Amino acid sequence: MAQVSSSGYPALFVAAVTRVLANEGGYTSLANDPGGETKFGISRRDYPNLDIASLARDEAIAIYFRDFWSAGRYAELPEGIAVKLFDLSVNMGPGHAVRCIQRALRACEIAVIEDGALGNGSIAAANRAEGSALLAALRSEAASFYRVTAELSARERDGGEAEFLAGWLNRAYQ
Repeated sequence: MAQVSSSGYPALFVAAVTRVLANEGGYTSLANDPGGETKFGISRRDYPNLDIASLARDEAIAIYFRDFWSAGRYAELPEGIAVKLFDLSVNMGPGHAVRCIQRALRACEIAVIEDGALGNGSIAAANRAEGSALLAALRSEAASFYRVTAELSARERDGGEAEFLAGWLNRAYQ
């Protein structure tokens, strides 16, 4: 896994974005990908005015820092959870990823509201939880989300995202 230059970025972000870039890979333009043209995980759907094919790796990292990391409060979480949740947020969207960790916290017998917002209560709960149990529960919740997404896609869109399930499950259990 190629490391990201730490030029000015916090070490935890560097670890998280390195994971994301390894999972997302380079340029793709797959017919069944709802994100459309994608490079380094940055999609045409989310960035319609960006020249995706010409996107440089450092530009993608800057987007992740600005639009995901800085906006998401990941740095306030335990390290392993921060890296995992950031990676899931990039792939499934922040709201879905945060619901996964909130459900994982409930599986660890820590009551939180499942609202999809990484607020003070969810952050405090994640910091109180036993790390390995929370990470295992988060992986399970992510896998469940991916399975349901693929099943719905197969039913509603003649396959669609179902073809991505194996990769998503690898990402969930990573």
